[in-house]
Amino acid sequence: MKNITFFLLIIFYSTPALAYLDPGSGSIIAQALIFILASVGTFFTFFKSKIKSIYSKIFKKKNNINKRT
Repeated sequence: MKNITFFLLIIFYSTPALAYLDPGSGSIIAQALIFILASVGTFFTFFKSKIKSIYSKIFKKKNNINKRT
């Protein structure tokens, strides 16, 4: 309860920051977001291919064993 009260006090009694974001800042933020999305996509693609290769090796061995008998 104490944390919620503190959070509400910060929200309702805050003062404006009077900060300025120039166009270069927006460009840097956009580049960071694109980098994050690309790295997450690459991460999952890499591990998807690794998992597929592991499963193919496992099931390939099982199929070869079944064909011999």
